[in-house]
Amino acid sequence: MVLLLTGCGSTSAAVPDWRPQPSFVGEGHLPNIQLPIPGQSGPNGPPSDQGGPMPSGQTPSPSKSNAQDPAVLATKLTTPTALVLLPDGSALVGERTTGRLLRVQPMPDKAVPVVRTIAGLSTVGSGGLLDLALSPHYSQDGLIFAYLTTATDNRVVAFTLTGPITPVFTGIPRGASGNGGRIAFGADGLLYVGTGTAGDPGAASEPTSLAGKVLRLTDIGGPAPGNPNPSSPIFATGAAAVTGLCLDTKSGALITVGAASDSQVKQVLAGAVTPIASLPVKQGGPGGCAVMNSVLYISSLDGKDLVSTPLTVKSGALNVGTFAPLLPNKYGRLLTVVAAPDGALWLTTSNRDGKGAPVPTDERVIRIVPSGGGADNGSV
Repeated sequence: MVLLLTGCGSTSAAVPDWRPQPSFVGEGHLPNIQLPIPGQSGPNGPPSDQGGPMPSGQTPSPSKSNAQDPAVLATKLTTPTALVLLPDGSALVGERTTGRLLRVQPMPDKAVPVVRTIAGLSTVGSGGLLDLALSPHYSQDGLIFAYLTTATDNRVVAFTLTGPITPVFTGIPRGASGNGGRIAFGADGLLYVGTGTAGDPGAASEPTSLAGKVLRLTDIGGPAPGNPNPSSPIFATGAAAVTGLCLDTKSGALITVGAASDSQVKQVLAGAVTPIASLPVKQGGPGGCAVMNSVLYISSLDGKDLVSTPLTVKSGALNVGTFAPLLPNKYGRLLTVVAAPDGALWLTTSNRDGKGAPVPTDERVIRIVPSGGGADNGSV
């Protein structure tokens, strides 16, 4: 289904410098010219902050000690924040502060190898490796898109598991705080980028700032056709700090959730995001969101839970029902949630962030099947 978001006219305005890159073609091969991330001296050069490569042969611990909880697939990870499902049913999990990409299988007691490390990250202000998305043409080009923080900006890059890292869209503000964000491809093949406020909440309402916005781009980084201002990558203002960005393919609605100080559920419309619901006070601090079978799932950091609510469309308006708890304090603070085609939800924990009560196996990757999903382990 095509994403049902339409553009509207507006006056032209100067926008910050954004640099689209050449198109990516071929069987997973990127252009020969590599544009390095700031702080990366070369393909194997020393990164900034904690983005160094994993020592040879060292991998995070698989969940061999979790036989009593088959929902736990990986343990003892470091800030697992980015997660994307691969066509073979496994997941690629990115650690925010180390830049490591790990392959996690959809069953426990399997090895969790490091398949690549992204260097040149800045982890200041909750920055680092923040999200991953597969190219709409992944089976042909093998491209993975990432949203990350460097020493100079927040940006979108693209790469294969063995090729160079190439910037797609640069110049998104970074700050001493507020460097979160998420990315997702819509059913229209366009790339949506939810950006953080870079420590300036007021930037979300500034029409030319790329902070606190939802951007809509082509896969080479240019403004998408139908944006409110055809020359601008900005699709919607007022997103505030985006911690979750998810699409309901049935209704075509794009939904965001934000930081603890703004626990509203918002729908992304051309020009602005519109609040449609608020999380219960005890379920504040959303970490991410996912939609599956017209049910919205939101992971709660502060509430230590995963909550769900049905989505319906009435008279063209998206309606949110009552929020129901699914995993109250079962795994502690929950950060990322991603819906899989097989009816499962994948989650990551965030208990070692200074606000949780970690257990020896944290941080963990968890796979559950909510009621109505497929028949598998970890059903709730």
